[in-house]
Amino acid sequence: MNKLLATAAALTALATVGTAGAADLPYKAPPMTVAAPSYSWTGCWVSGGVGYGLWNQEHFAEDSVTRAPLTPTTNSGGEGWLGRVGGGCDYQFTPSFVIGAFADYDFMNLKGQFQETFSGLIGTEKESAAWAVGARLGYVALPGLLTFVNGGYTQARFDGIGLSTNSVPSFPTPFTIGSNTYSGWFVGGGTEYALSWFPVRGLFWKTEYRYASYRAADITIEPLAITGTSENMQKNVQTVTSSLVWRFNWAGPVVAKY
Repeated sequence: MNKLLATAAALTALATVGTAGAADLPYKAPPMTVAAPSYSWTGCWVSGGVGYGLWNQEHFAEDSVTRAPLTPTTNSGGEGWLGRVGGGCDYQFTPSFVIGAFADYDFMNLKGQFQETFSGLIGTEKESAAWAVGARLGYVALPGLLTFVNGGYTQARFDGIGLSTNSVPSFPTPFTIGSNTYSGWFVGGGTEYALSWFPVRGLFWKTEYRYASYRAADITIEPLAITGTSENMQKNVQTVTSSLVWRFNWAGPVVAKY
């Protein structure tokens, strides 16, 4: 019995000493959690890319003096490839929202067949260029991914149309519809994604859809002394482009510090 009591007393003393020793050991803090990097979209950029476009128009013949319609309205259109260069600046004013301003220029080859509504003569119509200036509002959907909508002012250049007979074979005529620059507005939207794996710092990939509507214009059919008619044309253009964007004063990912 005395041996049992002595053994119990010894175990109790060892447990007490162990607990006290543990209490004296320094406390080890849990490992620090590092927040995932978030991208700052503030900065200026330049871009270049390619895309595809479609144009459509409503047109009718009219008297060159009175502008009275001579024929019903007809639809025609064209399509083709384009190249785009541009630049702008953005400012991230909250963790989730970005505002910016930009301008760009399109080199275009959007062709379609045109048939003059009064005479029935035909020709090839081409949009050869366009430029736009506007603003955009972006939402940071994910780190390194910006979604945006944009809008602004635009002009489009359509080349002159040489008219030929609508016959087989077709023969050229002296009649032409002059080139013209159309003015209007555009709206669009898209995404911009940081290529963080690419060795060039500040490189992004942008994909954008854009719709542009242009005011109607009265284009004289030359030679005026013979025809006395004009063609009223109202156009709209849709484009989809994919571009590389370089933010040349980009700050890069921002990591929270503790």
